[in-house]
Amino acid sequence: MPLLVLFGLGAVLLWSFVSHRFERWGVAGPAFLLVLGAATTVWDLSTYATALGAPLTEKIVEIILSILLFADATEVRGGIFGGEGRVTARLVLIALPLSLLLTGIAAFLLIPESFVVIGVIACVIMPTDFAPATRLLRSSLLPERIRSVLNVESGYNDGLVSPIFGIALPIAIVLAPVWRKAVETGSDTVDIDDKDLGHNAEKMAEAFVNAVPATVWAIVIGVVLGGLCGLLLRIARDRGFASEGGARYAMLLLPLIAYGVATIPAIEANGFVAAFVTGLIYRVTRTRGMDVRVIPHRELLLVEEVGTLTANLVWFMLGGAALLAFTESFDGRVLLLALLALTLLRWGPVYLSLLRSSIGRADRTRIGLLGPRGTATIVFGLLAYNALPDDEGGLVLLAMVYTVVGSIVLHGVVAPLVLRRMNRAAVTA
Repeated sequence: MPLLVLFGLGAVLLWSFVSHRFERWGVAGPAFLLVLGAATTVWDLSTYATALGAPLTEKIVEIILSILLFADATEVRGGIFGGEGRVTARLVLIALPLSLLLTGIAAFLLIPESFVVIGVIACVIMPTDFAPATRLLRSSLLPERIRSVLNVESGYNDGLVSPIFGIALPIAIVLAPVWRKAVETGSDTVDIDDKDLGHNAEKMAEAFVNAVPATVWAIVIGVVLGGLCGLLLRIARDRGFASEGGARYAMLLLPLIAYGVATIPAIEANGFVAAFVTGLIYRVTRTRGMDVRVIPHRELLLVEEVGTLTANLVWFMLGGAALLAFTESFDGRVLLLALLALTLLRWGPVYLSLLRSSIGRADRTRIGLLGPRGTATIVFGLLAYNALPDDEGGLVLLAMVYTVVGSIVLHGVVAPLVLRRMNRAAVTA
């Protein structure tokens, strides 16, 4: 077993021993594991960098993301978009694409040399996840309706971004050598051999063309697998053939099977999309006919706990990645991009998408400013770092680290203070 994984498991074990007391003191698991990850890897960063880029690490991270995507899709209450379907649909179908577009434009304007990876950077730093600020979802500082909307939105963001990431990453890998040559010459015109240019253009077209059927096949796999298993389990539970324990095992195995089937060499579909769609369709078919369209919590328990466990491992890996990024370079432009992504580049699209909706002005602002970044950002960032050449991978890693660490500060510390002030102002108004 790689030392990186072994140390990570040890760190998660340590957190299991002390989590209850530390959480009462206001120390969340992600922050604790991030610090522990940095402390563990500070002695030998070069070895950690090698382990982080290893194929085994990449595969572990991919499986973790598949479990988390499936869990996110199954935990939603109500219909496809949850109980607040119209509001959530606006957020994920209007605000999210607009934020990705604006983030790509901002990345190019601030860091022109990031041209080939602007799509990757946008996909890495924009999906929301409440792991760094879980207390907000349980806090009375936010109305219950807003908490519900934010929870459902964060569960869908990474699933909807994953096919875009699956297209952007291979294209960036193909274009990176050509763009690097252009940057190194410092000229608007680059002398590229026609054979090389044709080869790269052909590979880029192939990457894009292959990504589309990969996503389509993933959706087909998810619909068939999720629909069939959801239907069979509902019948089995109703007729007493399956127990709650059997349902829990089924829900843990489904994302692994979906990812495994999708990544069979003969199929080569997007495993992330397959896992997410499987969870979505499974929930819809499993809860059909119920008065409350939600999977019983006892059936969700195992996949939730495994998801939390694996997410903790990802946060440990972030600690070493943050140390690696901070010691290798500091780029104020990337820091500014991260801050914009956490604030204006999310708030603006969210506010616009919710105009003329049932969400009031103050709540639009709350939703727009509350978009923590967490596990999905880390996983996408690590996958990009692993796949891209050194310069481009390092840039994406830096953007990921700045964004997540900034989110811990903004959403874990600053946001509760701002919400208290907003609530006091609303009471006295």
